[in-house]
Amino acid sequence: MYLESKASALGTLPKLKLWTPNDNKDICKKMTIKAVELFAGIGGFRFACDQLGIKTIWANDIDDNASKIYQKNFNSGTFVQDDIIKQLDSIPNHHLLTAGLPCQPFSSAGKKKGISDPRGTFFESLVQILKTHSPTFFVLENVKRLLSMAKGQHFATILDRLSSLDYFIEWRLLNAIDFGLPQHRERIIIVGTKNNVQPKSFLCSHRDISVISKNQLNQIAGVDRWANIIKHEDKFPNWGLSYHNKFIGDHLTAFSAAQKSVRLKEIIQKKVDPAFDFTRETLTRLKSSQRVEKYYNGVEIVYNQKGGARMGYTIYGVRGVAPTLTSSTSRHYERYQIGSQYRRLTPIEYARIQGFPDNHCEGVSVYDQYALYGNAVPPPMVKWVINRLITNQFININDLNNQKELF
Repeated sequence: MYLESKASALGTLPKLKLWTPNDNKDICKKMTIKAVELFAGIGGFRFACDQLGIKTIWANDIDDNASKIYQKNFNSGTFVQDDIIKQLDSIPNHHLLTAGLPCQPFSSAGKKKGISDPRGTFFESLVQILKTHSPTFFVLENVKRLLSMAKGQHFATILDRLSSLDYFIEWRLLNAIDFGLPQHRERIIIVGTKNNVQPKSFLCSHRDISVISKNQLNQIAGVDRWANIIKHEDKFPNWGLSYHNKFIGDHLTAFSAAQKSVRLKEIIQKKVDPAFDFTRETLTRLKSSQRVEKYYNGVEIVYNQKGGARMGYTIYGVRGVAPTLTSSTSRHYERYQIGSQYRRLTPIEYARIQGFPDNHCEGVSVYDQYALYGNAVPPPMVKWVINRLITNQFININDLNNQKELF
C-alpha cells in the first residue's frame, strides 16, 4: 500500500488564514505561498523557495557581508539588515517561516537563569513571531551537535517552546551528501505544521520507518504515550516528533530519498589561479606527513601530520566528498591533492559543494566568501524539506502501525 498523501497546487490566502493543501484547486492556481526568512545569511532558504515558486516577502540578517550578498542576488521582497529583536513589529503576515536556528544565545542566557529560560534571546524572538503570525509551516536548521549539547538541554528547550505553540513538531538529521552534494554535512532540520491531529512524518518514507518495531510504532501512534520533554536523556535520537511538551523519537538508519552520490572530482575547476596553490612552507610540511589513504564519512584522507590530530595538516583527495565546510578561519585553507597538484579549494568550488551558483558570493573578498558559504544552509537539502511540507507529502503513523506486516 502506498501511504504517502500528495496535494496539488499552492496558494496565498487572506491575512492569518491558514493555507492548507486541500484548498480548492482552482483558487490555489491563482495564489502563491508567502515566506519570511530569518537569519538569512546568503539566502540558502531563499534560493530553495524561489525554485519552488514560493514568494519571500521579508528577510533579515545582521551581518554586513551576508546582507550585501543577499541583496545582490535577490532583488524582490523586503530585506532588513538589523538585529531581529528590533524588527519584530515590521514582519508581515506569511505562510512559511524559515531560519538558520540560532543556538548561541542559549549559552549567554544560561549565565543567569540557565538555558531552560530562553527569554530575551534570538530564539525567543522567533517564538514570538510564530505566536504573532501563526504561519502554516516553519523550517529551522542547525548543527548536529544541537541534539547533544549541554546533555540535550538546548534541544529540549527548543522542543518545549515550539511544541507549546500548537505546532506538530518533527526533526530529522539530514546529510548534504544525500542531496547530490559532494560534502559530508549533517544538519538537524526541525519542521512545524499546523492542523496536524494524528502523528505524521513529513521527513520520512514508509521505507525509512520500517526499521522501527511494531511496539515502538504503537508508542509513536499515541501522543498520550509520549514522554514529557523534561525527561529527555543526554542525547536526542536522529529523528522524532513532539507535540504539547511531549516527545518521542528513534534512530533511523536509512534515507530512501537519497540521490546519487557526487564526488569532489566532478565539481573541481579545471583551471585555477596559482594563488590557490600550496606555499613552499606547506609543501615542506608534506615531507613530515604520513600517507593515510583512508576514507572517513566519505572524505578521502591522503596525508596527515605524523603524531598529530586526525585533521592536523591533513591533505584530502577528490575521489571522496569534502568534509563539512565551516566558517572557521582554519578551515579556509584546507589542502587537497588534485592530480599532481596540491591546493586549497576556490570559492566557486565551495559554491558548488553547497549547491549555490558559481558566483553567488562575488562582491566580497575571497577570504570572506569562504565563511559565507561555510555558514550557509545547502539549498537542495531544504528544498526537499519545504517541498514535502507544501505538497503535503507525509506518512501517517497510525496507518504504518496497522500495516507493519507489509514490511
